Amino acid sequence: MTTKGVEHNGGAATGRSFLFVLGSSRPEGNTEALARAAAQQLPADVPQRWVDLSQVPLPDFQDGRHETDTWPVGENEEALRQATLEATDIVIASPLYWYTLSAQTKRYLDYWSGWLGVPGLDFKERMAGRTLWGVTVMSDRDEVVADALVTTLSHSAAYLRMRFGGVLLGNGSRPGQVRDDERATIRAKTFFQSEAARFPREDEDGKR
Repeated sequence: MTTKGVEHNGGAATGRSFLFVLGSSRPEGNTEALARAAAQQLPADVPQRWVDLSQVPLPDFQDGRHETDTWPVGENEEALRQATLEATDIVIASPLYWYTLSAQTKRYLDYWSGWLGVPGLDFKERMAGRTLWGVTVMSDRDEVVADALVTTLSHSAAYLRMRFGGVLLGNGSRPGQVRDDERATIRAKTFFQSEAARFPREDEDGKR
C-alpha cells in the first residue's frame, strides 16, 4: 500500500503485525509520541504499519445497509480496509477530544459498520480473535475523564469478539509535553506486554 500517510516498519512477519491508526489533527502530537514510545518496545521482527488519518482522508460515512445501490469504494477506504484486515493488533491512537475519540478516528470506526455488510468480506468473522488497543493523551490529569473513550473501544472490541488490550493514558497539552509524564513513560514500556481481555464468543445461535 503506497497511499500517502502510511508508514511501514519492522521485519519479517512472526505471526503478529501491528496497525497504528493516528487520529490527531496535529502532526507528531503527544498521542503519536506516546504511541511510538510504546511501539519501540515491540520486537524488531514484528511488522508495524502507521496510518495518519489526516493524510488518508475519508468522506463522511453514509449508512447504506437498507439501500439497493452500492456505496462507491474509494482508494483511501480500500487501503484502510486492507490494512485493518491484515493486522493482528490494531492500535487506535486518538487524543481525547471532548472526552472521546477524535472526529477522524470516529469516522474510521464508522466505516467498520459499512465493512460489516460487504458481501463475502466476512469482516466480523475475520476480526474475531484480533486485539484492539488504545492510546490517548489528555490535558486533564484526572484519568476518569477518558472513560467514554475507553468504553467506546472496549465495547467495539466485544462486539467483534476481539481481545481488548486497554488504553495507554498520558497527560499533555503543549507539543511534546507528554514526554514529561513519567507515569505514562513507564506504562509505555510494558503496555503491549499486558494481557488482553478475552470476550466470550457467540454460540451457534448468536447468543452470548
